[in-house]
Amino acid sequence: MAIFYQDTKERSVYWFLFPIVAFAAGYLYYTNTLFELFWRTSIANLGIIALIFLVLQAYSKFKLKTDVKEVFGLGDALLFIGLCVAFPNVTFIIFFVFSLLFSLLLHFVLKNKMKVKSVPLAGYMSAFFIGVYFIHWTGFLPNLYNI
Repeated sequence: MAIFYQDTKERSVYWFLFPIVAFAAGYLYYTNTLFELFWRTSIANLGIIALIFLVLQAYSKFKLKTDVKEVFGLGDALLFIGLCVAFPNVTFIIFFVFSLLFSLLLHFVLKNKMKVKSVPLAGYMSAFFIGVYFIHWTGFLPNLYNI
């Protein structure tokens, strides 16, 4: 909730919140899977994020003719990296894509009310994952780690 609040209000997030999110989400996944599987999937998820960073870097440089720092924040990158330890590969990809779609839709709905026109991506994605964990903890999504 703190990442969502800070990113939407101030467009900056305290750096120490990202390791807390990574540790908490990683711990939840680690306690629900095998040690070896946890590390393999986390490394594979990190590879997926690295590929996304490379594509984003190339797109911003060649298509937008700007630096990646102008279109993508450090907090967004830290959240992406922190989420690498949160889920198995298929679940990670599904939730990652849907969190991006959720962020896009939420931004379209709220953009007229925003003072700053940039997208608080880490905040919106945090809200999505809060919803995912809430649905899981209430029992509507029985096993978050075997999707």
